[in-house]
Amino acid sequence: MNRGKKVIVLAHCILNQNSVVYPYGKNMKEFKKFIMESLEQNIGIVQLPCPELRAYGLKRWGHVKDQFEYREMEDIIKKLLKPYVDEIINYKNNGYEIEGIYGIKGSPSCGISLTCRGNWSGEASSYESIEDIKSRVKMVEEKGIFMEIFEKLLFENNIEIKFLDVEDWKSFD
Repeated sequence: MNRGKKVIVLAHCILNQNSVVYPYGKNMKEFKKFIMESLEQNIGIVQLPCPELRAYGLKRWGHVKDQFEYREMEDIIKKLLKPYVDEIINYKNNGYEIEGIYGIKGSPSCGISLTCRGNWSGEASSYESIEDIKSRVKMVEEKGIFMEIFEKLLFENNIEIKFLDVEDWKSFD
C-alpha cells in the first residue's frame, strides 16, 4: 500500500487560477513547487469548491468580505463545505493527518491571514469615480468568509487543523 496517510486541503484557485476574478489570476507556475513537493512527498490533495464562482460565475465583479456577510451566503457556504468536513472527519477517523488547509492571502472568501473589506453598495456609477470605490477597500488581518466558516464547522466537530496562506508555504520537512 502506497498511502502516505497525509492530506492537504486547498482553496479551489490554487489548482485552478481560471476561476479567479479577472484580472487577478496568476500563472499556475507560481504554485508548481508547492504542488510538486506535495506530490513528491505522497501527500494527497483535496480541492475545495470556489464559493464565488459557484454563486456568481466567471463574469463576476470583484467583491469584499462585507458583501458576503449575510445569512443566505453563509448557508450556501455551509452547504458547500459539509461534504468536505465529512471527508476530513473520515480521514481523521482512519488515521490520516491533515497537514493544513491552504487559502489565498487577500481573498474575500479564501484568505487566511488577510482579507479585503470595503464600505460600498449599489451601482458603481453612483460613486464619484472608480478611485473612490477603490479607496474604500482595505486589507485586514482576518480570514475570508469561506475559511472563517470552514474553521467554525471544524471546531464544532472538535477538529483542529492549521490554516495557512499558500503564499506563506514552507517546505513540508
